[in-house]
Amino acid sequence: MSGEDAHSEVLNQDAQGRLRTIIERVERLEQEKSEVMEQIKEIFAEAKGGGFDTKIIRKVVRIRKQDRAKRQEEEAILDLYLAAIGEI
Repeated sequence: MSGEDAHSEVLNQDAQGRLRTIIERVERLEQEKSEVMEQIKEIFAEAKGGGFDTKIIRKVVRIRKQDRAKRQEEEAILDLYLAAIGEI
């Protein structure tokens, strides 16, 4: 029995087809992700060319993703810790 025959016994034709579809979907999404990442890179280059600080823009984007209440709680704790060590 060849290696291919052994594999086809493990996965029937229906399972093989579903597996192929899943892999192809992931591959398409990976390609789309790559394209989106390139677009984001271009936007940051545009921002930098316009005189904006891209590090701060990234931070703003990250902050905007957070829940407002959770962010405020984290900021309050950060302020408390910084005050405790004499940084503010």
